[in-house]
Amino acid sequence: MLKLLKTLLRAGEPTVKYPFAPLAVCAGFRGKPQLEPEQCIACGACTCACPANALTMETHPEENSRTWQLFLGRCIYCGRCEEVCPTRAIYLTQEFELAVTQKSDLYVRATFRLQHCRHCGLPFAPEKSVALAAALLIHSQQAPQLADMLHAQLSLCPACRRREALEHHDSLNIHYFLEKQL
Repeated sequence: MLKLLKTLLRAGEPTVKYPFAPLAVCAGFRGKPQLEPEQCIACGACTCACPANALTMETHPEENSRTWQLFLGRCIYCGRCEEVCPTRAIYLTQEFELAVTQKSDLYVRATFRLQHCRHCGLPFAPEKSVALAAALLIHSQQAPQLADMLHAQLSLCPACRRREALEHHDSLNIHYFLEKQL
């Protein structure tokens, strides 16, 4: 009997005191997704990759905004959103205690402003996406003197950019002319 008591004392504590002490998780643990809105360009790659449809993105042109939303009640913590994000704006934390008292606390939202076309005035893309595209193009061209021209091109919506490319400034493209006549 004494031998058994000695063995038990040497063994230590067989369980963790989880509710009363923090629980250590392993390095690859996939917990609550966290968004860094400063880094996000509202491209929507994460919403397309989410198999559980926990991530959604809605564009409201009348409010000049695009809203990104995560519903933690649907999230399966697969990590696809983290894999596809081009700016590393979303990542999985090690936080796993997600109990809430209200369902509305399970929603995480971020709102982004839209870029307006300098020609027709319609919103066409998030401002951050256009700014990142301009910065990447300027950096890849290694020609800062072209920055104004690139900003001017990128501030046009696709329809106005297409129309401007077809006009050729002095001459008129025959396909564009025929399209206007019909």
